[in-house]
Amino acid sequence: MPKTPTIHAILNAKCPRCRRGNIFSTSMYGWKLQKTNEFCEHCKMRFEVEPGYFYVAMYVSYSFNVIEMLIVGMLTYYLSNGSESPWLYIVIILTAIIFLAPLNYRYSRVFLLHWLTPKVKYNPIFDRDDKI
Repeated sequence: MPKTPTIHAILNAKCPRCRRGNIFSTSMYGWKLQKTNEFCEHCKMRFEVEPGYFYVAMYVSYSFNVIEMLIVGMLTYYLSNGSESPWLYIVIILTAIIFLAPLNYRYSRVFLLHWLTPKVKYNPIFDRDDKI
């Protein structure tokens, strides 16, 4: 049986152990705040590996924000033909940060679970259509 590709699991915010269950119970953009499930609905893995585990996701999100601000700032410079107005950069970068905040929140947790947690590994035994 083919295993679920890692990139598919990351982009769709799936459990890092089984790559089937959803990490979040709500959508990224909408009227409800994003809510991280406590356990995987498929393999029953607990997402918050230890108390305060997702505080580390703030640092991951911070690094995402810095990279995004640099990219948006360079794009603004390029598209505005080298404008030196600080207000142009401030407004555009702050707007980008606000619109990308839900994306950063979600993918900082996904990134943390999939790549930065040595205790959590993919197990192909759980990557089946039937629930465990």
